[in-house]
Amino acid sequence: MSIVADLHLHSKYSRAVSQKMDLKEIASWAEKKGIHLVSTADWTHPLWFREIQENLIEKNEGVFKLKDGSFPKVSFILSTELSSIYSQNGKTHRIHNLVFAPSIETAEKVIKKLQNEGVNLLADGRPTMGLSAKNLLEMLLSIDEKNFLIPCHIWTPWFSLYGSKSGFDSIEEAFGNYSKYIYAVETGLSSDPVMNWQIAELKNRSIVSFSDAHSGQKLGREATVFIPNNNFSGSFNYLDIINAFKQEKNTNLKIGYTIEFFPEEGKYHWSGHRLCGIKYSPDEVLKKGDICPVCGKKITIGVENRVITLSKNIIKKEDLIFVQNKYGLTFVYEKEKKRSPFVSLVPLMEVLEEIFKSKAKAENEYQRLTNNFGSEFDILMRKTYGEIENFGGQKLKEAIKMIRERRVFVEPGYDGVFGIVKIFKKTDEQNQEQKQEKEQLNLF
Repeated sequence: MSIVADLHLHSKYSRAVSQKMDLKEIASWAEKKGIHLVSTADWTHPLWFREIQENLIEKNEGVFKLKDGSFPKVSFILSTELSSIYSQNGKTHRIHNLVFAPSIETAEKVIKKLQNEGVNLLADGRPTMGLSAKNLLEMLLSIDEKNFLIPCHIWTPWFSLYGSKSGFDSIEEAFGNYSKYIYAVETGLSSDPVMNWQIAELKNRSIVSFSDAHSGQKLGREATVFIPNNNFSGSFNYLDIINAFKQEKNTNLKIGYTIEFFPEEGKYHWSGHRLCGIKYSPDEVLKKGDICPVCGKKITIGVENRVITLSKNIIKKEDLIFVQNKYGLTFVYEKEKKRSPFVSLVPLMEVLEEIFKSKAKAENEYQRLTNNFGSEFDILMRKTYGEIENFGGQKLKEAIKMIRERRVFVEPGYDGVFGIVKIFKKTDEQNQEQKQEKEQLNLF
């Protein structure tokens, strides 16, 4: 038994989110992706919270399912993203945190407390408040000690714990004496576990990943997989998930591995200035500085540079262990194997778009595959190469083999621009070179 979980996403009540994102849409895409546990998202929004109450029923303590019985393989947990914007020691900080509640009753208490604090919960599914990260956590634990908080996408420049534009240099700076209650952090799309393993204060904290999806199609682009601990094989509840985050020894579940973007694809991986088309690698930042040569303003320092700034030691490829399972999927471990490993994937739709060179054709093929062959994660991680070739063709088999073997090519993202993944880049370049050589020979 393994539980694929995506516990950070948004509903139709959040800004810049698809209006299709209701509970059934979320569950439908979760099933298509192969996700077993998803976030309700946005439960502090009064209208969305009413939909949660009307459409979900408790399955196990703190774990819910759709009341009408549809999508029975998909469960929900109460988690939502909250935005804190506040000043501390003369600097403005913008921190996003993922908050978990153990029950509808506790969620109601949190909602009431936030309203009493003057937070406009109707304005956005991800509400903005003046509460500091520390005061937010203090408030949550005073309401119910089972409430839980994970700092979101911790390296994003503008809205995160370590963000170059508005963050802190340590968990202690942000949470003070409540730092001991920070058991886990979320990588975000622009970093992977290796980058986070370099930070000393994260050594004993869980590294988790979720999608932050704004549409159904984006679910599962990152996820965390829980596996049984101590021979547990029964149904799970809220505390099983929370205790896995805490790495409790006697919990029923533990984090098996995370599913990651190749971090270069994240839109803040490298540094730069989008408006001027300036993109710098970490080495270029060190050589050229942080001023845009076009407009003279400061560039946005990306995640890779920020990690280097806060790292106590830099982990190189030779410091890692790469292990392939029976399906050829590569798991990445640190040398001592004390941390949960990870795999890096490219979303199936992106793979199909590269193969078909047409969004419409890719969407049709995606539906055919997930309706008749297997879930997206089954296809990307568990189907044999023979099965993939028989059902999806040789090109799809080759693409998935390259992904599983970590042989993709990524043009890094920067300053809000997503990186570009190319699976067949080298092959295409080689074909072009061969074509040019043939044409030159024909001239003679």
